[in-house]
Amino acid sequence: MKAIQVQVPGGPAQLMLVDLPDPLPGPGQVRVKAKAIGVGRPDVLIRNGTYKWMPPLPAIPGAELAGEIDALGAGVDQYQLGDRVLVSARELEQRGGCYAEAIVVNQDAPYRLPYAVSFEDSVSLPNLQLALALMRVAGQPPSERPYVLITGASGGVAGMLCQVAKSRGFTTIGTSRTESKSQDATAQGFDHVICAGHQPLTERLAEITQGKGVDWVFDHLGGQSLIDGLRSLAPWGTVVSYNIIQGLPTQDVFQLLRDLLGKSLAVRCFSMHTLDQDPLARRELMVSAMDLMARGIVKAPAHQLFHLSDVQRTHELLDQGLAGGKIVMHP
Repeated sequence: MKAIQVQVPGGPAQLMLVDLPDPLPGPGQVRVKAKAIGVGRPDVLIRNGTYKWMPPLPAIPGAELAGEIDALGAGVDQYQLGDRVLVSARELEQRGGCYAEAIVVNQDAPYRLPYAVSFEDSVSLPNLQLALALMRVAGQPPSERPYVLITGASGGVAGMLCQVAKSRGFTTIGTSRTESKSQDATAQGFDHVICAGHQPLTERLAEITQGKGVDWVFDHLGGQSLIDGLRSLAPWGTVVSYNIIQGLPTQDVFQLLRDLLGKSLAVRCFSMHTLDQDPLARRELMVSAMDLMARGIVKAPAHQLFHLSDVQRTHELLDQGLAGGKIVMHP
């Protein structure tokens, strides 16, 4: 089979298309033939060797794969040939493994895929699962309609966060760096989008919230974005940091919290890996995500479609910040 391997960490050029023997399922295992493969930020971390949960090299990146079961190991009783399933690396013993024409997993790892969800849409379900986990932090809003600020609003996770937050009564505000990304964010359903290149964040937020500030900030950028998020909060507000792709803030975050002491603000660091020790809760979140997408309550983002052999280009887009919506590869 064809697969993508990282043998030496580095840039997109280190993603090598290789021929490997077809994997065979052992007892209690199934083989899933890929129909769609998701591309995301954790794959970049595996590629450059900085992922905290790094698989051993040579490694096959990839956190999500949707397809059909085409081989069964002895003793498999949960699936039949032809069943449509989603494989998320969150259910595997080690991360990665999905940049391939097929993958073998234990029969309790895949999720049965509803027919109402296409293969291409289904590889965005882990992002929706993450959004549901993040929104658990915020809980249900009070009767007064609260404001939530989501950075990098054109991205896949941000779009899912927007839809989940709106379904729970939040007013959603997104940030973007360019006018085209602002248009992408608006298409994802944000109530307001602030383009950093055209509008001062503080002034525009004051207009939108009538000077109140936002109640929640979900930030995956880090750096100055996290600092700006803290400054934008209303009293009792919280910044949830779920990545720092622009690095750590250079300003002392705790000192800023003390400077803004009169607002009683908070910062929470979030990771889906918190649920590594709670598989039941993790799988319940995915089942909820599948239900929301199957019923059309939450829609998958627009796809940028590529072939597996074009994998280097997909990572170039991620590195350049040009990936809007969800990047999907066909095997």
